[in-house]
Amino acid sequence: MSNSEHTPPKKDVESPATDNTTPAAETGTGFGVAPITRRWRREDMLKRGSLALRGLALLFSLLAFIIMASNKHGDWKDFDKYEEYRYLLAIAILSTFYTAGQVLRHVQELSTGKQMLEKRTSAMFDFFGDQIVAYLLVSSASSAVPLTNRMREGADNIFTDSSAAAISMGFFAFISLALSALISGYKLSTQSYI
Repeated sequence: MSNSEHTPPKKDVESPATDNTTPAAETGTGFGVAPITRRWRREDMLKRGSLALRGLALLFSLLAFIIMASNKHGDWKDFDKYEEYRYLLAIAILSTFYTAGQVLRHVQELSTGKQMLEKRTSAMFDFFGDQIVAYLLVSSASSAVPLTNRMREGADNIFTDSSAAAISMGFFAFISLALSALISGYKLSTQSYI
C-alpha cells in the first residue's frame, strides 16, 4: 500500500482575498449596500401590500354599503326597519370613507414620494385607524348574522340573500383591514423613537 491512498484528497481552498461574501453580507446585517437595498425592497413591498389591502377593504366596504342600501323590497323587507342592518350600513359607510381616504393618501405618497404626515404619526394613525374600523366592521357584520339566520328559517328570499351578501362583504372588508393592521403594526414597531 502506498502512502497516497491514505491521505485525504486536497480541497480547493479560496484565499480570503478572493472570497466576495462576508458573514455580514450573508445574514443581512451590517452596513453594506445589500442590506440597505433589501430593506428598501421590504419597505416598498409593505407599502404596496398595505395599499392593496386597503383597496380591497374599500371595494368590499363599498359593496356592503351599496348592497345594504339597495335592500328595500317593500313591507317587512326594508333594511331600515331593522337596527342591525342600519348599523351594518353605517359602519360600511364609515369604512368606505376611511379606506378611500387612506387609499388616496397612499397613492399620493407613492406617486410623489413625499409623506403627507410625519412617518411616526402616519404609522400610528394607520395602525389605530385600521384596528378601530376593522373591529367596527366585524361587530356590525356579526350583529346582523343572527337576524338574517332567523329570517331565513321563515323565508329564504331576495331580501335575506341581499342581507347575507352585504354581511359577507363586511366580513371580507374586516379581513382586509385586519391584515392591513398587521402591516401597520409592523411598521409602527420598527419606528425609531430616539
